[in-house]
Amino acid sequence: MQATDNLDQPLGARALSKLKWRCRRGLLENDLFIARFFERHESRLTVGQAQAMEALMDLSDHDLLDLLLKRKEPEPALAAPGVVDLLHLLRV
Repeated sequence: MQATDNLDQPLGARALSKLKWRCRRGLLENDLFIARFFERHESRLTVGQAQAMEALMDLSDHDLLDLLLKRKEPEPALAAPGVVDLLHLLRV
């Protein structure tokens, strides 16, 4: 099996729980975007989407909020297709 095949696999319950804990933020606005995302998508979240979310969680709260509010787009180092796709899901 190729690595890209693994990215499309559903995220397990334990990994989902860890991801939700990792996604707790200091700004309420970020938490609202993230909570809505999990309400809509957690049942079909993939390993690749979880990796993209981890990359976004490495940002500061204010940088993340700027991305979520479309004040700016991701820097080239962060703008992998998976991250851009996940941002779209977070924004709608």
